Amino acid sequence: MKKKIVLITGATSGIGEGCARRFAEGGYNVIITGRKREKLQSLQKELENGGTAVLPLAFDVRDRKAAEATVASIPEEWRDIDVLINNAGLARGLEPEYQGDFDDWDQMIDTNIKGLLTMTRLIVPDMVRRNHGHIINIGSVAGDAAYAGGNVYCATKSAVKAITDGLRIDVADTRLRVTNIKPGLVETNFSNVRFHGDDKRADKVYEGIQPLTGDDIADVVFYAASAPEHVQIAEVLVLATHQANGTVIHREHQ
Repeated sequence: MKKKIVLITGATSGIGEGCARRFAEGGYNVIITGRKREKLQSLQKELENGGTAVLPLAFDVRDRKAAEATVASIPEEWRDIDVLINNAGLARGLEPEYQGDFDDWDQMIDTNIKGLLTMTRLIVPDMVRRNHGHIINIGSVAGDAAYAGGNVYCATKSAVKAITDGLRIDVADTRLRVTNIKPGLVETNFSNVRFHGDDKRADKVYEGIQPLTGDDIADVVFYAASAPEHVQIAEVLVLATHQANGTVIHREHQ
């Protein structure tokens, strides 16, 4: 029986890396993408040692021409992609909107929205042609409501929800499935990136609470992908136990 194929963007860390391991464990062949070639090669070696076929693709989803060229170069035996996981994304800064950094805004919008759209546009037409496939977008609880300092990041994740819902409408006459996974507080390098490498500030985000892990979210993503074909899990909100929404978090102080 032919193995299924999953393509994961942003697979070099956090949720994307967790998804790569979980889908490999679940019997998929895995296409991993990211900007850092060395990290992709390291993950490739790990997964291949476990018996999984891996295709690493190093490019930045913000670069449309690079994305187009890379997707066009995918070998024939890897082209029938069963699951696309649009995971690549980031937050930058936590300033009030009127003090925001233009470059931070561009990076979030170009990655979280335009990068997701680029990969969807490049991969989904073939799914429609084959009348088979599953698109799983990694959104966020931040897409449900804005929080202090979250302004543009929250807007990008609101866009992910709207784009996901819109795609689900567009493919309702096919057998394709479309899912939005919305994590809450997940301890990855997310906060370190947001605070431009300030480890102390990043660590404070997770103080007093046991946060989710990238592997926790990967389990949910795999569950959605593993549902029977007539079952479409449209949206899942996943929070840490002591987190009620994007802003209400109970922290236990030692």
